[in-house]
Amino acid sequence: MEFNKIIAITGKPGLYKVISQSKNAVIAESLLDKKRLAINAAQNLSLLENIAIYTYEEDVPLLNVFTSIFEKTAGKEAISHKENNKVLTTFFSEVLPNYDDERVYASNIKKVIQWYNILIKVGMDFSKVEETTTEEKK
Repeated sequence: MEFNKIIAITGKPGLYKVISQSKNAVIAESLLDKKRLAINAAQNLSLLENIAIYTYEEDVPLLNVFTSIFEKTAGKEAISHKENNKVLTTFFSEVLPNYDDERVYASNIKKVIQWYNILIKVGMDFSKVEETTTEEKK
């Protein structure tokens, strides 16, 4: 599974894999139930590789955060995203100690942990995923 083809769709739970693209829509498949759907231009979607977490120094790509969680949990699922906010923020500060707690809300942390757990369930191995450089995209 390629990390650079995984998207989140605003208003839809879970994560999706881009199957194909046309001029008017993107065809995506849910990672959990394998159902396919067409996403038109009016719907908001985000590539996970383009998402970053605020820190006090510089923004950290989501892939780096996932890799840190993967190392901390030894490749297993992380804590539940349904834990209380104090447990979630404590866990997240162990993974990314310098995250900006004024701009990264508990809801953001819940989403990151939920996405990580979904990716682990579907077999993503973050020890083998490499970040796409800007040169490879050109």
